[in-house]
Amino acid sequence: MGNVVSPVPGLRRGLRREEPISNPGSFDELHRKCKEVFPQQMEGVKLVINKSLSSHFQVTHTIHMSTIGQSSYHFNATFVGDQQLSPTEAFPTLIGDISNAGSLNAQVLHLLAERIRTKAIFQTQQSKFVTWQFDTEYRGEDYTATLTLGNPDLISESIILVAHFLQSVTSRLVLGGEMVYHRRPGEEGAFITLAGKYTALKWVATLNLGYGGAHASYYHRANDQIQVGVEFEANTRLQDTNFAFGYQLTLPQANVVFRGFLDSNWCVGAVLEKKLPPLPVTLALGAFLNHWKHRFHCGFSIIVG
Repeated sequence: MGNVVSPVPGLRRGLRREEPISNPGSFDELHRKCKEVFPQQMEGVKLVINKSLSSHFQVTHTIHMSTIGQSSYHFNATFVGDQQLSPTEAFPTLIGDISNAGSLNAQVLHLLAERIRTKAIFQTQQSKFVTWQFDTEYRGEDYTATLTLGNPDLISESIILVAHFLQSVTSRLVLGGEMVYHRRPGEEGAFITLAGKYTALKWVATLNLGYGGAHASYYHRANDQIQVGVEFEANTRLQDTNFAFGYQLTLPQANVVFRGFLDSNWCVGAVLEKKLPPLPVTLALGAFLNHWKHRFHCGFSIIVG
């Protein structure tokens, strides 16, 4: 017997190269890769001290001395349970943050079942409730469905209801949408937003399109040191559009991360982060300039732990 030739050349190899379809993740994380490239706004002087009391409990002290607003102190406590699903996910998780002004921000994350995640968020401002929100998320093999209930008030019959759905069409393409329904005395409405995300080997393109406007982002990883991101937002209600370009430069040997951005409102800014091993200390220096409004502010922070 001679060698048997496949009637369809390359069919067997093509089947082996097919990538499995995985869960698309949460709707709120569609633009996460691009947003991580942009620097966070900072001003004044900030001191952050992280202290791990145990493998489950951590506290953080934050002192912020502002040059344009009131200075503040925040105390944060985090408890992480034993259910470890991934390096970044553990349940149950309890997070509480309170400021010297008496404002509280609390989050509770719990895993009801293998695929069902729940989250509760409470925010107060000087002993008055501002926000309370309840999320339930179901993660299937190749889809994610989320239902969010915000600020429910049975007396005034006001409520905000948000539904998210994402479906992995292929190993690279994710499609889905968002439906927001709000009701308050004398006002009621709903609108739908469509979403799509395509993930390639070195870049990610994401688009949200709906009645309220459009939000598009593009992330590209040139190499291990350079990452860039482009973001476009258009709001039909405010008749406003914004375009921003961000970049990140990482120098592992020098323990340095540099992030910068430039947008269509003539704002430019950058943040330089420097770690000081073997000490658990990170220094950050940032500067931001708004040419249109002639505003400039800079900041310096020290993170210990």
